[in-house]
Amino acid sequence: MARVLLVEDDDAIRASLGRSLTAAGHVVSAVAAGADGVAAVAREKPEVLLLDLGLPDLDGRDVLAMVRAVSDVPVIVATARDDDASVVRLLDAGADDYVIKPFSAAQMDARIRAVLRRLGQDQQGESTVEVGGLRIDPRSREVTVDGAAVELTRKEFDLLLALSRRPGAVVSKRELLAEVWGLPWGGGDRTVDVHLSWLRRKLGETAAAPRFLHSVRGVGIKLAVPDLDG
Repeated sequence: MARVLLVEDDDAIRASLGRSLTAAGHVVSAVAAGADGVAAVAREKPEVLLLDLGLPDLDGRDVLAMVRAVSDVPVIVATARDDDASVVRLLDAGADDYVIKPFSAAQMDARIRAVLRRLGQDQQGESTVEVGGLRIDPRSREVTVDGAAVELTRKEFDLLLALSRRPGAVVSKRELLAEVWGLPWGGGDRTVDVHLSWLRRKLGETAAAPRFLHSVRGVGIKLAVPDLDG
């Protein structure tokens, strides 16, 4: 189903999880160190990266940052911490999903399939969206403003696409967390705010002077044609 890179230093877990995911239909390669994982991402271009945070050579969060500097590969992090603050920090750092230790191979397989659904399969049948001078193509994942290409990260694109599915409607941050990050729980407003700020900057606007992305205090965000909002 997917080319999976597993970065895990525990020999037994690495071998067991690798066998289980292979049996589930994935093509799995595995390394035991963070530096090797970063190199493998650049070399093998996996479709999903499974990253354990407790690595012998590098902190897993540093590995995540290094991966994000060279690739938009979906990253599922394995962590022992399940408090909201820790999870939000991981999402802000570029993780797409997380599993709490201990976890089963079946749970990891389900997470892989869910991430792949969110990132690609659901977008194949969608049509191009045009809002004023903004053009969003879900199939090619390309965005232009007034004909000029805009380079977005995967999460920035997914956030914009989620808003474009409801043009003119206010979308709550909780809805965006569920749709873009797959997290149907509260406490992640900062994650949405940070990515929204980055997205606005690339679209050539600010929260104080919005063109396309309009915040409605206490409710959420809407994507609107500029002329309709003055």
